[in-house]
Amino acid sequence: MAVILVTGANKGIGFEVVRQLARAGHRVILAARDAQKGEAAAALLAKDQLAATPVVLDVTDLVSIEKAAHRVKAEFGKLDVLINNAAVLLKEDQSLATGTAEVLHKTMRTNMFGPVAVTRAFLPLMPAGARVVMTSSGGGSMSDPVGGWSPAYCLSKSALNAATRHLAFELRSRNISVNSYCPGWVKTDMGGKSAPRNVEQGSDTAVWLATAEKTGTGKFYRDRQEMPW
Repeated sequence: MAVILVTGANKGIGFEVVRQLARAGHRVILAARDAQKGEAAAALLAKDQLAATPVVLDVTDLVSIEKAAHRVKAEFGKLDVLINNAAVLLKEDQSLATGTAEVLHKTMRTNMFGPVAVTRAFLPLMPAGARVVMTSSGGGSMSDPVGGWSPAYCLSKSALNAATRHLAFELRSRNISVNSYCPGWVKTDMGGKSAPRNVEQGSDTAVWLATAEKTGTGKFYRDRQEMPW
């Protein structure tokens, strides 16, 4: 039974990841920026006899991150798996050439700087064999053609993929794996109703990376298959 924390977990893919991990019997920490939303999500799981511990964690706030790490240390003593799922995709994200600086800055703060900051804060709690999973996107691929959609978001995921590779290299000596995955285009508040994949499909690879008997490190996955960066 692993101790697993998922950020941005009160809805969407993050919530489904928590649901599947709790169903499998793991000790799951449901991290959300808003305390009430996190508690409501945990209560919803409890109706299905699934347990998750809600924790306030705003990935853009270093004080919030540190408080969450202290709480996890006090209540659980360790963290076996960290799933950096929280992200934003802003409707104003239309152009790198003409868009506002704030759109780019907010997107990068949440989607790249946030996961790195969270990882750094929780590393002291992570034993040998622990895992870090980054929720990325095919939009961040440097080998696929540029799609022309939400360029700040795609840029943030490219940077997250780069961070994944560097962290994987640095943490290899501690036997901590770090991987990114693409959930695909999923029916969520972010993905919209026209997306072809459901949350179960979108969350599958994250759950697999968190629980598989053995995974690589410094890799990028989609549907449990390695894909080029």
